[in-house]
Amino acid sequence: MNSIKIFTGSSNPAFAKKVSEYLQIPLGDCQLSRFSDGEVEVSIGENIRGSHVFLIQSTCKPVNENYMELFILMDSVKRASAQEITVVMPYYGYARQDRKVASRAPISAKCVADLCQTAGAKRLLVVDLHAPQIQGFFNGPVDNLFAFPVMAKAWKEEKYTDNIICVSPDAGAVERTRAFAQKINSPIAVIDKRRPKPGEAKVFNVIGDIRAKTALIIDDMIDTAGTLAAAATYLMESGAKEVYAVVTHAVFSGSAVERIQQSPLKEVWITDTIPLKHEDLEKSGGKIHCISAAPLVAEAMKRIYSKGSVSALFD
Repeated sequence: MNSIKIFTGSSNPAFAKKVSEYLQIPLGDCQLSRFSDGEVEVSIGENIRGSHVFLIQSTCKPVNENYMELFILMDSVKRASAQEITVVMPYYGYARQDRKVASRAPISAKCVADLCQTAGAKRLLVVDLHAPQIQGFFNGPVDNLFAFPVMAKAWKEEKYTDNIICVSPDAGAVERTRAFAQKINSPIAVIDKRRPKPGEAKVFNVIGDIRAKTALIIDDMIDTAGTLAAAATYLMESGAKEVYAVVTHAVFSGSAVERIQQSPLKEVWITDTIPLKHEDLEKSGGKIHCISAAPLVAEAMKRIYSKGSVSALFD
């Protein structure tokens, strides 16, 4: 694997370091800085001609800054004569804008896919896309890794208890919830959320028997944590013994961590696709538990380079 080069942007360097250590390949010599007016400056300090370059960058907050840094980094690598560029995007920003929700509205997830391709990406490697159809927005291979096998394995090893039920927070997350439930041999339930009128609070209804059971809410991301906290409260009021959440991407906007700390959630399991601030861990009161997705991503990178099967990771 001598012709692999791994570079990282500034969004999640700790994740990139874990990937590098797993593959036993040092991170490439790349200096990122800003000009006096805020423009991105990239300086690559080693020869990458003819190499397969992997660029690791989560496009999390600040989303636009991290995307722009990625585009400039890709252009720099392309002009340095890299043979192939694979963008490793553990978290795909703008993924929730995957369709037109109103007249004259953009499809921003498609827009950033086009920009990645224009900047030089030949392949995307992502983790738990919010909407699977985003894979079709990029005119090239897109490997969408699933974090649920890693998290299900960790759950069974560290936390497994009897009488568990996996809960989908809405109809759109049922497939993801079912896949996790199969890994831990659990039944599933679905929360039905409805808003009777604009401006009125959501009304919850649960489909499935959760009474006296440990409920695991399964989802792909936590943003403000408002719905998650409300769902946990409803499950407890409906007779659940205790409630956990297993979520891939910890966006944590606004007062999300405070809502988690004040909610009846016993623990929230996340991955490190988005960097977690130390102060957020402290504010959560010990409720946040992080499982690294870096070994999964690193193994996929190895298989992409060696032309092996990525889907076999989940068999």
